[in-house]
Amino acid sequence: MKNKRIQLKGITWDHSRGFTSVVATAQRFHELNPNVEITWEKRSLQAFADEPINELAKRYDLLVIDHPWAGFAARTGVIVPLNEHLPKAFLEDQENNSVGKSHESYCFEGYQSALAIDAATPVAASRPDLLKETPKTWNDLVDLAKEGKVAIPGIPQDTLMSFYMVCCTLGEDVSLSQEYFISEEIGIKALKMLRDLGQYIADECYDMNPIKVYEAMTLGDTYAYSPFAYGYTNYSRKGYARKLLKFHDMTSIGGQKLISTLGGTGLAISASSENTEMALKYAEYVAAPETQAGLFFDNGGQPGHRSVWTNKETNAVCMDFFKDTLPALDRAFLRPRYHGHMFFQDNAGAPIHEYMKNGGDAKEVLDTLNTLYLKSIKL
Repeated sequence: MKNKRIQLKGITWDHSRGFTSVVATAQRFHELNPNVEITWEKRSLQAFADEPINELAKRYDLLVIDHPWAGFAARTGVIVPLNEHLPKAFLEDQENNSVGKSHESYCFEGYQSALAIDAATPVAASRPDLLKETPKTWNDLVDLAKEGKVAIPGIPQDTLMSFYMVCCTLGEDVSLSQEYFISEEIGIKALKMLRDLGQYIADECYDMNPIKVYEAMTLGDTYAYSPFAYGYTNYSRKGYARKLLKFHDMTSIGGQKLISTLGGTGLAISASSENTEMALKYAEYVAAPETQAGLFFDNGGQPGHRSVWTNKETNAVCMDFFKDTLPALDRAFLRPRYHGHMFFQDNAGAPIHEYMKNGGDAKEVLDTLNTLYLKSIKL
């Protein structure tokens, strides 16, 4: 049985951070376990956020997932509960070395659906050669946007995350009530602040996700600053882009630095896999601190193990990306993960996107969000 050929198939997302990192770990794992062959496929960043994991779990053994799926995973059982299979000491190390709430984000009602192999939240980025001083306050940010130097990820998914961010920074988390998504006072104030900024953002940005923002900033010289987009250490590494980006903590509202919406990715295992034991062994290998700081990071990954974020050597490679953005990760807001939240997330971004870009009635937008929310909690 030792020599039995085992084939595992995985699905991740289409960027060096998501793809080459796991391909490298798969190759090394194969070298250490010659009878195991792991093949990784990739999908777009939007498909990563949207495609139901129950469908993916039918076709793949290994899944790189987004943590809002945690409630769905716990309800349906389509993902292996790692807490029932991985060593207790290993999981305790993952928890103790979490970047912000990354490890917790994949645990819903005691069901650990994934390992946080990748950590991210929206942070600020600048072109140091084009911008000497970054905005300190929201008003400073709006003033810089008036000069045409600011780019944001403006697709619906990201404007929704920005709405969460402003609400949290104003002092109220979303999705706390069974009667409304956010209070009218905070919700309308947050929308109006986003519109104040949004009216000075170029139309092309409303078709951009974070990757497209960073490509625009590094390939051209129009945009000097991005105030909040999911951070990508790749763009601060020598040789990756035409111009390097310097990543920072974010601006403030009323003295409170922005509390952005936690992202990152987790490595999960399909409950339908016929090789669960080997898949677990591989997942443990990828999430181990030695792999995270070595093969995973060296091949474009953005590790989820805290030891890498505080490591002088890894920070030296990426202009202190980890050290300078870690405070933002540690205060980041953990998105709602209840079973029906993906319905809300899929539909709530569009009205915010439209309002931020073109204006309108903030109360109507908020009413739409509340209607979607009340429907989602009944799913």
